[in-house]
Amino acid sequence: MSQQRLVLLGLLASSGLAWFWPAISPGFDPFKMTEPYVGWGIAVIMFAIGCLLLPEELKLVGKAWPHVIAGTIVQYTAMPALAFGVAEVAGFDPILKVGVVMVGCVPGAMASNVLTILARGNASYSVCLTTMSTLLSPIAVPLALWLTLDAQHELNVRKVSEQLLGQVVIPVIAGFVLCRFAAFRAVATRVAGPLANVMILWIIAVVVALNRDRLEAATPLLLAALLVINVGGYLAGYFAGRGLRLPEGMTRALTLEVGMQNCGLGTVLVLQLYPSSEYAAAAIPTAAYTFGCMLTGTILANWWSTRPIDDPRTLIELGPSEDESA
Repeated sequence: MSQQRLVLLGLLASSGLAWFWPAISPGFDPFKMTEPYVGWGIAVIMFAIGCLLLPEELKLVGKAWPHVIAGTIVQYTAMPALAFGVAEVAGFDPILKVGVVMVGCVPGAMASNVLTILARGNASYSVCLTTMSTLLSPIAVPLALWLTLDAQHELNVRKVSEQLLGQVVIPVIAGFVLCRFAAFRAVATRVAGPLANVMILWIIAVVVALNRDRLEAATPLLLAALLVINVGGYLAGYFAGRGLRLPEGMTRALTLEVGMQNCGLGTVLVLQLYPSSEYAAAAIPTAAYTFGCMLTGTILANWWSTRPIDDPRTLIELGPSEDESA
C-alpha cells in the first residue's frame, strides 16, 4: 500500500479514536492532556524534514533560483488571497475566519513531495519549493497574516516570527546538519519519514479531541469553502506554471505544492497564538484542510500518474549551465 494511502487511513483511524475516546475512557483523555506539547511535535516534524533534505536539493535552489523563487511567490500570494477572499464571501464569524485565513498563509506541505513523485512530476522542484517556503516562513507567514487578518484579532507579528523560527527553521537546519554525519544519517533517514507522519496524525487527533462538540456543528459551508481554497490553489499553481513556461513535470510539482498546505503547522500556530478557549474552533479549518488536501492531492496525483509527461526537461536543465555560472 502506498505511503499517501497509509497516511489517509492513519488520519481516519487516529481522528476517529480521538473523537470516540470519551466513550472508551471517560475519565482519562490522552489527546487533551498532550495539547501543551503540540509545538514540540511540529519541531520534530521539521527536524525530520531536515534529515531527509539532500545537499543536492539545496544546490538546485542555487542553480535554478528564479524558478524556485517564482513558485514560492505564487505560494505566498495566491493562497492567502484565496483564503481571505473565500472567508469574506462566505461571511464567517471572526473566530472561524482566523482558521480559514491561516490555511492560506502557512507554507507548503511535505506530503506534496511524495505526491509529486506519484504524479510523475519533478520531485526536485517540489522539494526546493517546500524548502524555500519553509525557510522563508518566519517572514512570509506573519506578513501574510498581517495583511489578511482584521485588527480585532490582535496579531502579534513578532511572536509568529519567533515561533516559526524556533519550531520550523531551526529544527530543519539542525536535522540537515546532523544528517551530514554518516552514523546519524544511517538511522535518521529510516525513521524521519514515519516519525513525521505519526506526529502529524497526533496533532490532528489533538485538535479533534479539543473540538468534539464544535466539529458536530461544522457546516457544509465551511467544508465547501475549504474545498474552493484547495482547488483554487491547484488551479493557481497549474496556470502559474503554464504562465512561467515551466515543463509539465515542474508544473505538476507547483500545482501540488500550492494547493497542499502545512496545516499541521497552521493548527499549532492557531492554538499558540490564540490560547483562549474562545478561539479553539479556529483550529477546525486547519485540521479539516489537512485531511482534505491529502485526499484531493492523492486523487489528482493518481490521475496524473496515468498521463505521460510531454516535456521531460528537469530543474537542472532549466538552471544556468556550468559556463554561465562560472
